[in-house]
Amino acid sequence: MDEETVEQVRAVVASIPPGSVLSYGDVAELAGLRSARLVGRILAEDGGDLPWHRVLRSNGTVADHLRRRQLELLRAEGVLADGARIDMRRYRWGA
Repeated sequence: MDEETVEQVRAVVASIPPGSVLSYGDVAELAGLRSARLVGRILAEDGGDLPWHRVLRSNGTVADHLRRRQLELLRAEGVLADGARIDMRRYRWGA
């Protein structure tokens, strides 16, 4: 993948304010990409310094292997989960 694509995704994720979330698909759309999976790949490879925890699956669930940490970080910002699911209608940025 090219550097411009990576930087577009990074810019969108960096702009998500505390207390808000977006889905991988939302990030892809805002970055001008067609693939939500590409967003996940970019965050996995180059997202450690970003608020990666604010990016969720479209149904509001978090990554299984990151569940505990991701929910902790979101809770600290006032984003509350119902079990392991975030209410996307309530917390989605721009909703």
